[in-house]
Amino acid sequence: MSLKETIGAYQAKTNLPAYLRRVQAGGRVTITQRGKPVAQLVPYVEPEASSAQVAATRMRAFMRDRVPITGVDIKTLIEEGRD
Repeated sequence: MSLKETIGAYQAKTNLPAYLRRVQAGGRVTITQRGKPVAQLVPYVEPEASSAQVAATRMRAFMRDRVPITGVDIKTLIEEGRD
């Protein structure tokens, strides 16, 4: 089995399970239509979480686990901070 292979669209449709197994094993398959490349089957790579996604996850955890503050009026605190 070649790690890189080029096949026609009909061949890809007819034998998709076999090509998926090849890709799963690390191969790459280029699919052509009328001799021109139109798609490529490549192994899936799990994307890394962006820093925004990590921050959002941490914020949700913080909000879920926080202890609510009672008996404090936010308006009063703001007013005191301005004095």
